[in-house]
Amino acid sequence: MTAEKAIFKILTISATVLIWVFVIFSLYRFGQYCYEMGYRVFTEPAMTTEENAKDKLVTIDSDMSDLEIGEELEKKGLVDSGVLFLVQYKLSAYSGDIIPGTYTLSTSMTAKEMMAVMARSEEETTETEAEE
Repeated sequence: MTAEKAIFKILTISATVLIWVFVIFSLYRFGQYCYEMGYRVFTEPAMTTEENAKDKLVTIDSDMSDLEIGEELEKKGLVDSGVLFLVQYKLSAYSGDIIPGTYTLSTSMTAKEMMAVMARSEEETTETEAEE
C-alpha cells in the first residue's frame, strides 16, 4: 500500500467517523428537545404565582390563526412559548372552540385555564355569573 492510499484511507475513515458522531449527536439533541417539549405540554406551570399575578387584556380576532393566538399570548407575557401553547391547544378539549373577543387573562393562569376562558361564550359567562 502506498503512502497516498494509506493517507486517503485514514481521511475517509476519519470523515465517516465524524459524520456518524454528528448524526448521533443530532439525534440525541432532537430526542432531548422532543422529550422536553412533550413534558412541557402536560406540565407547564403558570407564568407567575397568584401573589404576583398581573391581568392582561387580550383581543382575539376571528381571522387570527391558532399560532397567532399563541404568539399574542407570548407577547403579553401570559405563556412562555406561543408554539408550546399551539401544541397544548391542539391536544386539548378546547381545540377549535376559542371565540373571538377581548379577554382579561392573568399571568397566574395555566394555558388550559386560559383556553377555558377563551372558549366560553358571552351567554355562558352571563348565565354562570347570574347563578352565583
